[in-house]
Amino acid sequence: MAGQVNPTPTFALQPSAQQVVTQANYMTDFSFINQYLPDTYEKEFERYGNRTVASFLRMVGAEMPCNSDLIKWAEQGRLHQKYLGCTLGSHTGAETVQTITIPKAQMIPANGNVAIRVGQTIMLSDEAAGSSFSNKAIVTGVTLSAAGVNDTIAVAYYEATQAAYPVGASVSIFIYGSEFNKGAVGMSGSNEADDIILDNKPIIIKDLYEVSGSDMAQIGWIEVTTENGATGYLWYLKSEHETRLRFEDYLETAMVEAVPAAAASGVSALAANNAAGLGTQGSKGLFYEVGQRGNVYGGGNPTTLADFDSVIQRLDKQGAIEENVIFVNRDFSFDIDDMLAAQNSYGAGGTSYGLFDNDEDMALNLGFSGFRRGYDFYKTDWKYLNDPTMRGDIQGGKINGILVPAGSTTVYDQILGKNAKRPFLHVRYRASETEDRRYKTWITGGAGGAATSGVDVMQVNFLSERALVTLGANNFFLFQEA
Repeated sequence: MAGQVNPTPTFALQPSAQQVVTQANYMTDFSFINQYLPDTYEKEFERYGNRTVASFLRMVGAEMPCNSDLIKWAEQGRLHQKYLGCTLGSHTGAETVQTITIPKAQMIPANGNVAIRVGQTIMLSDEAAGSSFSNKAIVTGVTLSAAGVNDTIAVAYYEATQAAYPVGASVSIFIYGSEFNKGAVGMSGSNEADDIILDNKPIIIKDLYEVSGSDMAQIGWIEVTTENGATGYLWYLKSEHETRLRFEDYLETAMVEAVPAAAASGVSALAANNAAGLGTQGSKGLFYEVGQRGNVYGGGNPTTLADFDSVIQRLDKQGAIEENVIFVNRDFSFDIDDMLAAQNSYGAGGTSYGLFDNDEDMALNLGFSGFRRGYDFYKTDWKYLNDPTMRGDIQGGKINGILVPAGSTTVYDQILGKNAKRPFLHVRYRASETEDRRYKTWITGGAGGAATSGVDVMQVNFLSERALVTLGANNFFLFQEA
């Protein structure tokens, strides 16, 4: 019988910071009517280890300034154009010429015109699974239509007869060259470069820590070791320090999770009556961008080589980046380990002990850090996907991992006015010569040395204004549940 982890006792999900003074957030617990005073530990025990989840963008990206409300960049389109879902004008099976309708939805830009020109040679292929029907032809005429009306082309087949495409067949077309007679007039018309213009908007992220002047006078020291490596004794500033760490996590998770506000959404409606000054636009985070412009593996994790082959075949159709890093949760990590272990010739009859003399006393490593199959794939755990206070314990919208291409790409930078090398993922923050909004912090109030108001508190304010730029989202892969 398989064992299971009991649901109780469970892990704590409540934050440690308190906004009100209670007996729970004082450092001492003495009762003077007791005969004996308790022994107390002055050092705080780190029962959850490193509690921060930020690290992903620091590993794969960079930060650079911008000074506008809108960030725009251009990405290269395909060099060659292929049209899907085209229909044939006739199906007698004896055609030597043909009229082909090309859907307007296939045009780039949308509702533009077909990029095929007279004199070009094309290949037609039936899109039905398992079909062997195809033809090659030369374009003899092109009819360009208005927006919303499909374009048509006239072709002459190189073959003696048309392949037996069934009535209603959907065919694909791609251009492979052109052919002209001696002394003929050159190609008529030209094609413009297919640039894709993308944009994102920075959002303002804020947080606040507040302590009253009276509580600042109640000193109770405790020795701590914090996630950023600091050690020592803290007083009320322990809560301020944890607010700072939490804010730094939000700087990353907001870039990963942000979504733009839809036109008819409740957030967009806030703009009409928004006394609280809440944000009304949203931003395009990593998961949103990859879900919209990238690749998605749905229905669980790829657990066999055949599953991964389908991922690799999709990457072949995209940018084909040689090295990729897969950031995974624990389940996906184990699935990859099991998949790779199954390739071991000893997998069916037992476990092999490793590379060095097959010593059975060695510690056995049952995990893999990467593998190569067409491309290099490196695997690393992403704490954010495992943390139960974040994405680690959800069911709806569960994401198991994301594949990120390694290296950088060339993009036209609107600020620099030239092409520049940029990581595929990077953060742009608002900044100028006089104002840097990458990570601002300031103290207000009338306590703790601050003298900005008559209120007997110290307020530590945090602010950042930033957006994530996801270059070449077609090179990313999102692994999620159905």
